[in-house]
Amino acid sequence: MSGDNNGRISRRDLLKASAFSLAGVYLMGTAEAAKKQSANNKLNIGVIGVANHAGYSLSNVAGENVVAICDVDDKYLAAAKKAHPGAATYTDFRRLLDRKDLDAVTVATPDHNHAIATIMALERGMHVYCEKPLTYSVEEAREVAELAKKNKRVTQMGTQIHAEPNYRRVVEVLKAGAIGPVSEVHCWAGTVWGGGAGRPSGDQPVPENLHWDTWLGPAQDRPYSPEYLPAEWRRFWEFGGGTLADMACHLMDLPYWALGIRTPETIEADGPPPDPERCPAWLVVKYGYPAMKNQPAVNLTWYSGNKRPRYFAEGVLPEWGNGVLFVGSRGMLLADYWKFVLLPEAKFAGYKPPKQSIPPSPGHHAEWIKAIKTGKKASCDFSYAGPLTEAVLLGNVAYRSQSKLEWDGRQMRIANNPEAERFLRRETYRKGWEI
Repeated sequence: MSGDNNGRISRRDLLKASAFSLAGVYLMGTAEAAKKQSANNKLNIGVIGVANHAGYSLSNVAGENVVAICDVDDKYLAAAKKAHPGAATYTDFRRLLDRKDLDAVTVATPDHNHAIATIMALERGMHVYCEKPLTYSVEEAREVAELAKKNKRVTQMGTQIHAEPNYRRVVEVLKAGAIGPVSEVHCWAGTVWGGGAGRPSGDQPVPENLHWDTWLGPAQDRPYSPEYLPAEWRRFWEFGGGTLADMACHLMDLPYWALGIRTPETIEADGPPPDPERCPAWLVVKYGYPAMKNQPAVNLTWYSGNKRPRYFAEGVLPEWGNGVLFVGSRGMLLADYWKFVLLPEAKFAGYKPPKQSIPPSPGHHAEWIKAIKTGKKASCDFSYAGPLTEAVLLGNVAYRSQSKLEWDGRQMRIANNPEAERFLRRETYRKGWEI
């Protein structure tokens, strides 16, 4: 881990030099990945984050040897210790990652700590399950994906809906050509992680159970405020990326999987006037993807807050919550996490979906654990999750820079607006938390 700016710049240049090796399919060093494991062996797992959504990861790996747990909240940590009395406890994940007996770790921290925990684990030879979005910044996503590939580790990003049957059926239906070639996709979430202006005021005392300095991690020092925790940090640029960063990896996952899109060429965003501290209450992002073999160019639009595709106002779509709409040459497919419908329904009455070709998942965490033991790939490994996260976060780059981006993914450059590149990365990491 380099601790100076020169080191970080060198790593950026290295990323640009090797960037597009992720675009193709790569085969892991399966013998190396599985050589110390068998289907009957239990993994020694470290768990970073043990409560709220992080508790989901802890419960899903409980069948392995949970040997170490970490959380910045003493109350959460004490409760997890009762459930896992044999596990060592830590309030600083850097100390947990210094252990020599860990095969794998789960990372379920706020976004701003994802990359440093994941990179430290990968550099120490551990397999990693990291919650979405994979990283806080575009640049971190590229670095994490390249490092996972280099070190041949088994990885998985926590887009749990990917393991559910509905997404698999939608992919099969679209690949079978039910609605013809797809050139238009819309993804939307009504969630609101944003709004307001400025930092919270005042300097309030830190709760006795909270290790605030450790929670800050690589972020810049600032006073504690209850406006940040337990989940409100998503509203602030220093720690997260608003609704887009929280929800788009789930919803954009479906077109990424079904259509095989990866790197957008153009990105433009509309929202309220940007605030330097807080994420927007609503956002509309338009991504332009190039044509590929057997797949025409795709225009994908993301909506959050109270924004939705025009098809709702036109009465074309039924009432629906969060969802994804595919527009093909012969019809439309509307989907959410649990169901889908072909439209217009009268046209597709009696439609018989293709024979199931994508095997059912044993569960998102279980799939990752099985992949570690067999040396296979998990379905949302970082070679897939890295490009997905990059695209998602580029929407925030376009919004914050207030410009339409011409994205050169190979070189990690914004060809028409180099000034906007400052939003691709965290320029300053706090001392002791550098990447």
